[in-house]
Amino acid sequence: MKRYVPLILLAAVALALWASGVAGELRLESLLAREAAMRELLRSNFVLAIAAYVLIYAAVTAVSLPGALFMTLMGGYLFGTWLGGAATAVGATVGAVIAFYVVRTSLGATLRSRADAAGGRLKDLLDGFQVGAFGYVLTLRLLPIAPFWLVNVAAGLAHAPLKAYALATLIGILPATFVYSGIGAGLNALVARGETPNLGAVLEPQILLPLLALGALSLAGTLLHRRQRHRRTA
Repeated sequence: MKRYVPLILLAAVALALWASGVAGELRLESLLAREAAMRELLRSNFVLAIAAYVLIYAAVTAVSLPGALFMTLMGGYLFGTWLGGAATAVGATVGAVIAFYVVRTSLGATLRSRADAAGGRLKDLLDGFQVGAFGYVLTLRLLPIAPFWLVNVAAGLAHAPLKAYALATLIGILPATFVYSGIGAGLNALVARGETPNLGAVLEPQILLPLLALGALSLAGTLLHRRQRHRRTA
């Protein structure tokens, strides 16, 4: 039963997040409504605010709640592009390591046998780890080839080396993280000028340039994915 303890704890965290209403608050309207209280916390205890953000981000990532993108934008909105991006990268890496550890210790054997039998995308990811864990994880994190949570699961099932997995995750998520954080900082600049974020805000340089960078990352990921598929079918 000891190997299921991490899974039970993670399930308890997921239930706590849902029960607390955190999942329903991960939207722009909630951020704007509570901005004054958040700014006051930043002024009164900046270290506590950063720590709380990192811990919440890690929890959201670990249980795969659909709110990580908004959290990244919020980090840039509240803390700025660079500090917000750095805090996000730490929180996301910690959450990814927790998910990785839970899968490896609690569900590894069962899920691995099913993935091998079923084939599909998860099986392809598992096979990729046999080539080189660090480089493979780095590629998957740098380019949006596979969902973030799926890489966590696959790495745990493949028993990838923890240090290589954690370091590759931290390095690999930095570009997209700072791009989204920059968009959040751009939204903050609009609100500070008394403007309401809308479709026209996309044309603002603070938002347009990060979006173009994100598009370049997405295009690179698509091209790489097609190239890999072509190699497998050749």
